[in-house]
Amino acid sequence: RRREAAAAEEEVEETPQEKKLRLAKQYLEELRQLGESRPAPARPAPHGPSPDPGEGSEAAQLNMLFFLQVQPPDPASIRVLRGHQLPVTCLVISPDNRFIFSASKDGSLIKCKWEVDSGKRLCVVPGGKKGTEERHMGHASQVLCMAISSDGKYLATGDRNKLIMIWDAATCKRLHIFTGHRDAVSGLSFRKGTHQLYSASHDRCVKVWDVAENAYVETLFGHQDVITGLDSLSRECCVTAGGRDGTVRLWKIPEESQLVFSGHQGSIDCIQLINEEHMVSGADDGSLALWGLTKKKPLALARQAHGVQDGQGLEQPYWISAVAALRNSDLLATGSHSGSVKLWKSGEGFRKLEHLWDIPLVGFVNSLKFSATGDFLVAGIGQEHRLGRWWRIKEAKNCICIIPLKQKTTASGPESPGSS
Repeated sequence: RRREAAAAEEEVEETPQEKKLRLAKQYLEELRQLGESRPAPARPAPHGPSPDPGEGSEAAQLNMLFFLQVQPPDPASIRVLRGHQLPVTCLVISPDNRFIFSASKDGSLIKCKWEVDSGKRLCVVPGGKKGTEERHMGHASQVLCMAISSDGKYLATGDRNKLIMIWDAATCKRLHIFTGHRDAVSGLSFRKGTHQLYSASHDRCVKVWDVAENAYVETLFGHQDVITGLDSLSRECCVTAGGRDGTVRLWKIPEESQLVFSGHQGSIDCIQLINEEHMVSGADDGSLALWGLTKKKPLALARQAHGVQDGQGLEQPYWISAVAALRNSDLLATGSHSGSVKLWKSGEGFRKLEHLWDIPLVGFVNSLKFSATGDFLVAGIGQEHRLGRWWRIKEAKNCICIIPLKQKTTASGPESPGSS
């Protein structure tokens, strides 16, 4: 009874939609165990994942999870794009996988647009000095985060000076400035299929904006420390990493409620959703956590995921400074300043983290993003961490690295142990 009571306490109150989804998963798992097989109604295309379904089609999404077999990346095949003078802090890939947008700590070279195939720099937006935002098109302080809408129309960037700028992604023309945060803007994400924008800040709150209408919608409170990262998908909700308050939070916007998750020992610095039911986060205690949105504790936790460093006689774990998930798959990536990006597999129904490969990269990995098709991974590298100057790695280059990934899709359908 005690075990059952403890398990019940772990469960988070479910919405009717979430209950339907859980029961569907349970039914599919029972079918699998009985050895029965049914054709999945929706299969990913051979070249990669299908796009995420719209809101309300969570049950269909069960059949869109797919499992990859990734070959060890060849370090000689990594392409390096140089142009930023100071550490790259954030980047995004356009939905059609043709362009990369990046930003850095540069005062003069705030935002770049790169063509993936040629590696050419197509657009540069120069910044100005603090207080000159109205006269210059770019930011006047360090850019910490960016997001692109799922239709590729809008790009949003957030800076240390509390500002959010909205851009036309095609022309790099600035369209609007949102003000309202009282401290650095540290996380941005567009809700998939919409122009609704979520922003997170060191002022400990999350704000909701309507970009198409240039309108502020609402503010959400709850974190007890600076928010360091934010992500969202199709549902009207977002997830945040709460730094030293030690919590990850799921914000349900229509219900004006939040779910609180805890499991890391250090400052939670980065977070990303894998699908509508699972997410991954990294912390400065070196731990990597895999979460299900109906459990308050991690489903899997890898401690010291990037090993430990020996500094002044003290062994400390390498901080996890960036995480990435290939949407609706079992493939994850993590970055630190340990000299490599690591690829992981979230196996056994997202209850296990299995280390796959190391990709050698020198410097602080401040941002990681998979292409929508999973055929390449992009890393934003800097000599310093994106949020501070605790260490400096002199031999590192401030650059963007495009890492090709060779893979074959081996299975699709509900999560099944042993798939790779």
